[in-house]
Amino acid sequence: MLRLCSLITLFLLLSCSAAGSKHGHDEPHDLVRSSCAHASYPAVCLRTLSSYKGAAETPRDLAQAAVNVSLSHASKVSAYLSQVSSDVNKGKSRNKRERLALSDCVEQISDSVEDLSKTLNELKHLKGDTFSWQMSNAETWVSSALTDEDTCLDGFEDVDSKVKSDVKHKISNVARVTSNALYMLTRLDKSRERPRLMP
Repeated sequence: MLRLCSLITLFLLLSCSAAGSKHGHDEPHDLVRSSCAHASYPAVCLRTLSSYKGAAETPRDLAQAAVNVSLSHASKVSAYLSQVSSDVNKGKSRNKRERLALSDCVEQISDSVEDLSKTLNELKHLKGDTFSWQMSNAETWVSSALTDEDTCLDGFEDVDSKVKSDVKHKISNVARVTSNALYMLTRLDKSRERPRLMP
């Protein structure tokens, strides 16, 4: 009887330990799901942040991850646009609107990458006594990055070219993750994490 009780106790302890481990493992994913629920593009948010490499256990972690995702996308598109613009110019395209739209886009997405880089750096050095000021900077920069991306899209509205569809698709994807990054920043700004930041 004593042995049976010991086995039952052992079983219960192992079960509780497994359940606790599973719960702890799911917590970051639960935070991502709950945080993405009200983002501008929930499905994109969930997909990009769930697969993000690195722990995202707090609103601050999520904001950094979201900006990192946006920066990564923008950097790739910036390189793509520079290459396409160079190819179009080398080919001496007669489509002046296409050349101008691409040239403007290269500059705008380059600015976007710069703003997102500054934002990421700011998030890595948040301090309690300057939190509001730093968050204001971060939100301003990401808003500016999103404006640049939207302006790039607008520049192709009246352009009839072979690259238009591909460019608009890539820029739209960048704008979606940037919009989600802005939402995560706003969420962090309003979160209760501020008092826990070291001065």
